[in-house]
Amino acid sequence: MSTLDAALFRATAIAPETADFNDRLRELVKSTPANEASGRLPVPPTEPSERARTLGIAGKGGHELTLRVIAPDRPQGVYLHFHGGGFVSGSAEQSDRAFERIAQNTGLACIDVNYRLAPAHPYPAAWDDAEVAAMWVIENARTAFGTDALAIGGVSAGATLAAAVLVRLRERLGCTVFQAANLVFGNFDLSMTPSQTLLGADAVPVTTDNIRACTDAVAPRTGLRRDPDLSPMFADLRDLPSALFTVGTLDPFLDDTLFMHSRWVAAGNQAELAVYPGGTHGFTAFPIPLADQANDRIDAFLQGVGRGSASSGAEASRSPVTDDS
Repeated sequence: MSTLDAALFRATAIAPETADFNDRLRELVKSTPANEASGRLPVPPTEPSERARTLGIAGKGGHELTLRVIAPDRPQGVYLHFHGGGFVSGSAEQSDRAFERIAQNTGLACIDVNYRLAPAHPYPAAWDDAEVAAMWVIENARTAFGTDALAIGGVSAGATLAAAVLVRLRERLGCTVFQAANLVFGNFDLSMTPSQTLLGADAVPVTTDNIRACTDAVAPRTGLRRDPDLSPMFADLRDLPSALFTVGTLDPFLDDTLFMHSRWVAAGNQAELAVYPGGTHGFTAFPIPLADQANDRIDAFLQGVGRGSASSGAEASRSPVTDDS
């Protein structure tokens, strides 16, 4: 197993165009500050797709759960994705732009979930909704999309939900079924890793205050924040699928990804780690070269779904900002 290169984390590793974008983002955040009290975060504008369609399925407790789908004509597999937003904001619609790219480049049918949001619906509401959506995909992928090759993933809070669902499925069904996990700058420890306070103190667009506000909303009982279901960092991670972990060096959730990748591998699973110098939280959603590099790597990873190996396509996009195990 290779080790991380310390040079990745030095200021000199940050490309000029990335540094310039970060400066512009900082100014944008200053001019339109996030609401620290609610934890709502500044995000790129949503670009709804005309190709998207919605499905309603039964959620726990009798409420309807909405799925948003963008699919090619003949899907090679199904990718179940959970959007970000700190558990307090966001919607499935914000994934449309990424889904257009993933569907075209991988042949996967892409599904996002309008899971319930805090503080109106604290833990375990979003976790339960994510599990219901995963079970629907497992039971209906063949009839709805003509394939039972499955991948799961998410960004930020969505990556947290994806990891937690994989553990739930293994514990409750004896298997995960999903053959790949795309986990992008997730919050895997809601009790807060060191980088959430150290990097978050001066981070953009997500600060330590944002993180605390979101966590207080979704998990007001502090004693639960290291529960393995709430914070999958503390879960038994054995027998989980191949995973790709993506994070930037300026992301407050850097430690979450570094630690979770190590735990994933230590549990005997295959995992790839992609670390991007100068990447802030959410950088993959912005029109910058660093995002293109990360998204190319994600697409290459997902190309293996339905073709024998979730990591087979990643060899074509190997770069010096990765650690593969």
